[in-house]
Amino acid sequence: MPNCLADTETAGLSPSDPPLAATRLLIRAQEPGDWQEIAALTELPKVRWGTLRLPYIRKDQWRKWMENPPEDRTGVVAVLEGRVVGVAEVFQHKGRRRHVGEFGMAVHDDFHRRGIGSALTAALVDVADNWLDLTRLELTVYVDNEPAIQLYRKFGFEVEGTLRGYAFRAGQYVDSLFMARLRPVGGANDASIGQART
Repeated sequence: MPNCLADTETAGLSPSDPPLAATRLLIRAQEPGDWQEIAALTELPKVRWGTLRLPYIRKDQWRKWMENPPEDRTGVVAVLEGRVVGVAEVFQHKGRRRHVGEFGMAVHDDFHRRGIGSALTAALVDVADNWLDLTRLELTVYVDNEPAIQLYRKFGFEVEGTLRGYAFRAGQYVDSLFMARLRPVGGANDASIGQART
């Protein structure tokens, strides 16, 4: 899911609500049976606002996508009390760019700023660094999605440029930032990999 919405606004939660306890949140592989919850999540207003998803995607398109995922995709979901509350994916490029992955994520409107985006990002950064041998992760994020930008910076993503008039959203063209994270020096065995910057 290029262009990302990560933990942006509270959406009905009090700013004093604590982050979710790690023991309550499960990060696991996407399964074909998740298609209905993922389809519903992508129809939420704030998810659509922060991603390239169009409204009114047919549910059978989601089912087919989840039943036959591309080989180069690693997808995870965040599950809280049996409910999918976030989704993230890395698509590995091929050929001379096989060392590069494209990262995308969405968090349920009702669960922003609760640590779900951080948990999803940490999981896929670990997979990219320690299992796929990716040395570069890329993403795009709308310039007005400051909380997501800060989240990605926390994980070592840096702005490499601005994509002007990148996407048409809610009746107007919006710029995006192109961000990338290069795997830290020390390689996949570096103990700090996959950990957020403080």
